[in-house]
Amino acid sequence: MLIFLGTNYQTMGLSPEEMQAHMGKWFAWSQKMEEDGVYVGGHALETTTVRHVSGPDRTVTDRAGTEVKELVGGYYIVKAPDLDTAMKIAESYPDYDKGGTVEIREVMEFDN
Repeated sequence: MLIFLGTNYQTMGLSPEEMQAHMGKWFAWSQKMEEDGVYVGGHALETTTVRHVSGPDRTVTDRAGTEVKELVGGYYIVKAPDLDTAMKIAESYPDYDKGGTVEIREVMEFDN
């Protein structure tokens, strides 16, 4: 799993043209992964409001996405036999130049 951290497009001040060009990089990356047979799925996540529920009393905290220290902007599930292969897939992540980070995690599978 590739988890995308750190980039909040709402606060970047991109023009519509810049945003369209940047999203084109995302679409191209996704298309290449599909062509390579490694893309399983994924989604961008809404970043306007982040709700945290925590503790035994289920304390609810709503925060603006701009206030969150480490904003999760989305994720992709990819087919990769190991972390090194997933890292190679993540090399073309379009937001490195915008301060973004990719967290690579293995998805646990359980026998039913």
